[in-house]
Amino acid sequence: MKISLKNLTGKASGELEVKFAMIENGRGTQAVHDAVTAYRAAQRSGTAKAKNAGEVSGTNKKPWKQKGTGRARAGSFQSPVWVGGGVTFGPRPRDFSKKISKNTKALALRKALTERIKAGDVVIVNDLKLASAKTKDFVNVINALELTGTTLIVSCGEANANLTRASRNICGVTLTTGDSLNTYDVLRPDKLLFSKSAFEKVEARLNKE
Repeated sequence: MKISLKNLTGKASGELEVKFAMIENGRGTQAVHDAVTAYRAAQRSGTAKAKNAGEVSGTNKKPWKQKGTGRARAGSFQSPVWVGGGVTFGPRPRDFSKKISKNTKALALRKALTERIKAGDVVIVNDLKLASAKTKDFVNVINALELTGTTLIVSCGEANANLTRASRNICGVTLTTGDSLNTYDVLRPDKLLFSKSAFEKVEARLNKE
């Protein structure tokens, strides 16, 4: 399959042959689900914590003697039924991450990228190097490429200060690299904007895996 190349003015400047094996059937749907579930689970902090009776501050002294006061028996100030006492079965720090195999990750990314290419949501330009860091100039590039809605820009990973500064003030536009691109990143935005070198880097990852 071939994808048309464009320049930053939106004009066609050739074609690029897709060099990774695209998935033509229904295979990979479960892998995509597993990859997205694992990614979102890994974003959970898991730091919620409540103190139990053994962790709250207080003395070990018995509040009052066992008999003769007319009050109910009490053995601890830290009792969960008392104000300021411990919490029974409260949340504890935990790890929400889920493990998936390397092959599952590769299959999920291949499937997701295949579907976005088929849907026409992938735009590839020869180069993403900008002459200036002005947001106004980059907005003109987005308009010229007809990128509506949320957009993920995938660069080759080399230092590009102008691109970073120009894109960070635009609502709905995020920036990543070909090395860190994952299945969730591919599925989340309305459009994907690759530089040619970044797309080739992703292809190399998929062919290696």
